Amino acid sequence: MKKYCVYIAGEAVESSDWIDVNDPYTGEIVGRVPSLGEKELDRAVEATHLRGREVLTRFQRFEILNRAKEELSRRAEEFSALITSESGLCVRESRYEVGRASDVLQFAAMEALKDDGQIFSCDLTPHGKARKIFTLREPLQCIASITPFNHPLNQVAHKVAPAIAAGAPTVLKPSLKTPLTAIRFVELLYSCGLPGWMLSVLTGVDSVIAEGLVRHPLVEMVSFTGSEKVGKRIAREAGYKKVVLELGGNDPLIVLSDADMQLAVKLACEGSFRNSGQRCTAVKRILVERGILDEFVGKFVEMARSYRSGNPRDPETVVGTVIDEAAAKVLEERVIAAVASGARVLLGGKRLGALMEPTIIVDVPRDCEMVVKESFGPLAPIMVVDDLEDAIQLTNSTAYGLSSGIVTRDLNKAIYAVKKLRVGTCNINEVPGYRIESSPFGGIKDSGLGIKEGVIEAMKFMSNIKTFSLPW
Repeated sequence: MKKYCVYIAGEAVESSDWIDVNDPYTGEIVGRVPSLGEKELDRAVEATHLRGREVLTRFQRFEILNRAKEELSRRAEEFSALITSESGLCVRESRYEVGRASDVLQFAAMEALKDDGQIFSCDLTPHGKARKIFTLREPLQCIASITPFNHPLNQVAHKVAPAIAAGAPTVLKPSLKTPLTAIRFVELLYSCGLPGWMLSVLTGVDSVIAEGLVRHPLVEMVSFTGSEKVGKRIAREAGYKKVVLELGGNDPLIVLSDADMQLAVKLACEGSFRNSGQRCTAVKRILVERGILDEFVGKFVEMARSYRSGNPRDPETVVGTVIDEAAAKVLEERVIAAVASGARVLLGGKRLGALMEPTIIVDVPRDCEMVVKESFGPLAPIMVVDDLEDAIQLTNSTAYGLSSGIVTRDLNKAIYAVKKLRVGTCNINEVPGYRIESSPFGGIKDSGLGIKEGVIEAMKFMSNIKTFSLPW
């Protein structure tokens, strides 16, 4: 069985204790990673500070990121296969993820070249002087990046690439369920010229590595993507440091009576079932106006039948597994509970190991656990609403506020929804999760603190503004 070493400031590290990484579909062990401790954690953090002020030039950062984009594109099939083996995502999704990560590297390379300073004249009022104030950004000296399992490559790229572009050294702690892709990605960055002190990657139990990074006094920023429960714990324990929390979602697709029906059905399928439904921005609730409910449901079920689930390595498979059997059991239990509350399953609903079928369920009560909490899998609960106001009230009623999608031909209704929905993103005639890798992204309420990710916003948060003035 292949053992993967991790890296502290570019130096390969192994361990006497190892953690198995399993294929969710077959259950086979696909790799082993070291289980590290506090000693290695301290080494990694301290390494960022030993040379943390040795900032790479903008062009050097650009070159590293640009080379990495080209190398990742060249090795796309290798990374796709690795993602599928440790996450259970089908080949269609793992290839798409490699493409998105390439985009992150490209946008980060572009931003690395941009001068982000400002100039303020001081002689603008009677109290001013003949001076100018200038601003510049200085990178943080140590960022802790803690990433989830659902996007083993792209979530890592979204934290590491902006840090490189900003010149900020980083210690990466990937999910123990999907660490192999992260390790390979770090190796790729080293091969493209990234100095070891700029990036370390550690694996080990969360109570030692993740919590140790959160509490470490030399860590200046924690960037975390994962559950709201863990995110709130990080917020309590991080202390006096910057915190970025990208947490869960309960994102609606609102289908109004004037919607393009074919578009609405396609968005419902893609939003509910892509990535096995394991996205914080996946469609978690489909809110349909009463007058078009029957037509929508009929067409949705018909299209969803083509979303074949099964072996993730089969090119014909559209929906692979969720991350493990335990996660699939939670989804199965929520379907059973919804049916017990009066809901009806129209498609799917069955589980085999970690494989959960794409599931369409109607007559879902508004207080059902499936739609009140985040159901992280290929479930598509349909809920009837009376009108747009009812849909907005229902959307805003949960603890989450990440993303939303509205399908309508009425511009006035679209603008009204944008203003009234308490979410971080509102997409018109598109899935809730649509974005490009450089645009701001993040949620409010239990979906996050409102601090945005995306390459540009992440770079801002990974640096401090310094001002200075000169006679002018």
